[in-house]
Amino acid sequence: MLRGVITTDLKEAMKKRHMVRKYTDKPLSDELIRKINERIEINNKKYNLNMKLMINNNKGVSSIMKLIMAKGVNNFIILAGDVSENLDERLGYSGADIMLYAQTLGLNTWWVGGTFNRSVRKYVDNKNVTGIIAIGFGQTQGVPHKSKSVEEVSKYNGSTIPEWFVNGTESALLAPTALNKQDFMLIGNGNKVKIECNNGIFTGSNVGLIKYHFELGAGKENFEWE
Repeated sequence: MLRGVITTDLKEAMKKRHMVRKYTDKPLSDELIRKINERIEINNKKYNLNMKLMINNNKGVSSIMKLIMAKGVNNFIILAGDVSENLDERLGYSGADIMLYAQTLGLNTWWVGGTFNRSVRKYVDNKNVTGIIAIGFGQTQGVPHKSKSVEEVSKYNGSTIPEWFVNGTESALLAPTALNKQDFMLIGNGNKVKIECNNGIFTGSNVGLIKYHFELGAGKENFEWE
């Protein structure tokens, strides 16, 4: 996990962040663009990715989405990288970091997996694109979606469930997942944690998103991924 802002700020952002599909026409300032690009570059270098911020570009989502539910999506981050092992997971993990960082800057976001405009691939030549993150000033701050319980998405092998495991699971439930299904299971055994997740083509990105949120809530110092 990157530490460009203190962990408490990211935790607070995690609680406040909700999916926002409609944006105002308020432009991003040069300072906000600089900060977002810096965060993207840090993630690109650390995880060998090619994510890219597009400004004043309305080509991010499909025409159908614009007609039905998406409005004012004029800034977005392309989730891209060379085809390689665990690419989707690394993009999910890095995307989670950027979304929460954007929230600390007063911005809103929307993870767009299946309904992004495939033509955005032309902006990152010869890279695999798995989706986009819409970013900007939302018309609203979004609303919480119905969530599963900790018990429905986790199990711990032991007589006493550690507080860090509960905190991590609660945080994982705040992560955006495909169709908001929260179709995953976190299994704890001692200080080891395993994720079971089968969301078809979205499995990799979902695992990355869940991992980032779990780590933020549980504290990386308290456990290891199995």
